[in-house]
Amino acid sequence: MPLVNQSAEPDCWKALPSWGPEPAAPPGLTWQGLMRRALRLARAGARVGEIPVGALVVGPEGEILSEAHNETEALHDPTAHAEVLALRRAAAKIGNHRLGGCVLVVTLEPCLMCTGAIRESRVSGVVFGASDARAGAVCSCLEGLDYAQTGAQPWSYGGVEAAPCADILREFFKVRR
Repeated sequence: MPLVNQSAEPDCWKALPSWGPEPAAPPGLTWQGLMRRALRLARAGARVGEIPVGALVVGPEGEILSEAHNETEALHDPTAHAEVLALRRAAAKIGNHRLGGCVLVVTLEPCLMCTGAIRESRVSGVVFGASDARAGAVCSCLEGLDYAQTGAQPWSYGGVEAAPCADILREFFKVRR
């Protein structure tokens, strides 16, 4: 079955400017450079028919612990979002499900499922590119990182390389409409 975006809203991925105070990037890296790396992952996913979202987990010293793109189609798994896969792989690499001090960098604002995984992983922060007016759960539709009942809250910083992050999604679905 081909992927089809049923959304009536043609512009649900927003290229909003960065907002909030910019957190310090890991040593020797920039958020823009890390987002460009995540965009390469998103493009790789698009080439194999996955919705083009890329994510990576950066350790406290600037090491890339894991990288992923969406694999929901390939794995027949609704939870195989880039964010979840990157968190799983980083946890496996360090041998601990707690990823304190790490930062998740992702091309699209995470959904509610992913914000739950982000909270459980205990990453220190999330950097995302495009906002998602339809399903974004960091700031657009819901605030899934901000509920105070459970432990530490990761910080978030959005709008990094937002235009190319939104464009890749628009182009992907334009071909499929």
